[in-house]
Amino acid sequence: MKPIWIVDDDESIRWVLEKALARENLATQSFSSARDAMQALQTSMPQVLVSDIRMPGASGLELLQAIKAKHPGIPVIIITAFSDLDSAVSAFQGGAFEYLAKPFDVDKAVELIRRALEESLREADVEQASANAPEILGQAPAMQDVFRAIGRLSQSNVTVLITGESGSGKELVARALHKHSPRAAQPFVALNTAAIPKDLLESELFGHERGAFTGAQAMRRGRFEQAEGGTLFLDEIGDMPLDLQTRLLRVLSDGHFYRVGGHQSLKANVRVIAATHQNLEHRVREGLFREDLYHRLNVIRLRLPSLRERSEDIPILARHFLTQSARQLGVEAKRLSPQAMQFLSQLELPGNVRQLENLCNWITVMAPGQTVEVKDLPQELIEEQSTTMQATTAPTVAFAAPVAELRVSAGVALDGERHSWISLLETEAAQMLSQDRPEVMDILGRQFEAALIKIALKHTHGRKNDAAVRLGIGRNTITRKIQELGIGGAEDD
Repeated sequence: MKPIWIVDDDESIRWVLEKALARENLATQSFSSARDAMQALQTSMPQVLVSDIRMPGASGLELLQAIKAKHPGIPVIIITAFSDLDSAVSAFQGGAFEYLAKPFDVDKAVELIRRALEESLREADVEQASANAPEILGQAPAMQDVFRAIGRLSQSNVTVLITGESGSGKELVARALHKHSPRAAQPFVALNTAAIPKDLLESELFGHERGAFTGAQAMRRGRFEQAEGGTLFLDEIGDMPLDLQTRLLRVLSDGHFYRVGGHQSLKANVRVIAATHQNLEHRVREGLFREDLYHRLNVIRLRLPSLRERSEDIPILARHFLTQSARQLGVEAKRLSPQAMQFLSQLELPGNVRQLENLCNWITVMAPGQTVEVKDLPQELIEEQSTTMQATTAPTVAFAAPVAELRVSAGVALDGERHSWISLLETEAAQMLSQDRPEVMDILGRQFEAALIKIALKHTHGRKNDAAVRLGIGRNTITRKIQELGIGGAEDD
């Protein structure tokens, strides 16, 4: 870890901070002027910078500007007097992490520096992960279309909406769009809007002022400010609450926003890339997503294919994930036998690339031997695939006899090519109508809906959101139908 730089012309302040941080086992390097710190930046850099705002020669604001131009991810804490709050505002506009008002409490100063340190280390981890991440893998024609789209958008700042199933790699595409854009040297900030509680999401996006709500002990920059000059990736945008959709629309419309509890309009220079696994057109029709925001986001739509649509990519992805997992664990990479690779390529994998990656991690840890056979794979996968194969190879045998028996008695005209579920539905409807049973449409409609939802939930392993997407209905609709029809086995996701 790099040292914490302390820049102040007051020797006593430098001494107090050095001693307090030394007790926390944190390394420091001190400078008596901003010019000295700027010169040191030519050959080294800090983990966190703490600087006075007014010093002889160059000011702390000039130092802030210099370090943000060269290392935008380094948190900068500005020390200021209470009489100099206008300068503190300027510091925040310049990207400062926080400010310390003189005279300050040493323990609170250390706590603030620790928070800045945690953010710095977290940003460093994200940058390292991004640097080590490979380009998107894929040779299938469907993925080549995605690569061509990324290439066409490489010199554009236009808003992009990425659609595709959960686990298909939408964030990787967003990172690729950023990496090959004019904003590549600036931050890429990602936020999953479905993973943040509604009460906290507004603060996450736009930041908050000190005292804006209970627990807001200090001003905090939101993701828009963190992504200044770069790209903000908003994943699962379809789950964003309606009131926040209104605020996001304003930022996209005029580029201005306010922190929670703030009164000063801030300008955002950010490219927004949004992603969703949901059908936003359906959500607009259901009143769950603003139509004007949908059109603002849907400037360029990029659809990411599911893994089922590019199953020929499964072998190269599997080899990559096995190598990656082995490297992380410090072991030799395992190999899939031709039979095991063929087995994987035939799996439906509803979790898409994410599920395949998790499976490869399991293989690395749990499978015996270096060459993995089909029998070494998770037993539930083998059983599930066996059940699927039985269901797809013998549907005619299961239905041919009942249909033949009912054909004459129901008076339904059937030819040899109509042994299907429609034939059975017609047969059942004819029987009910012949018996003068009331509410035939309602009864059969409920049975039809229940059957569809049950099989979709089985297909998605109980995940309601995914089942709704597969059926082309909204999340609220499937939740209501499950309750009305008394269907069990669904998970709250």
